[in-house]
Amino acid sequence: MANFRAVDRATPFLLPPSVEDWLPRDHLAHFVVDIVDQLDLSALTRQYRGTGSAAYHPAVMLGLLIYG
Repeated sequence: MANFRAVDRATPFLLPPSVEDWLPRDHLAHFVVDIVDQLDLSALTRQYRGTGSAAYHPAVMLGLLIYG
């Protein structure tokens, strides 16, 4: 079973404001996250071996790659 780090974009940070406070709702980053969340990444998650420490989910990494 894959050992991915949990991603919860709705949880605000303790000291800085939440991401929702940093970016307006129509910001490109929200669009990228929405599109990546609709993609079928099961081929990527199936190939993950799960060795070592917890990894970031492929959806997070793909979103960063597209946005960057």
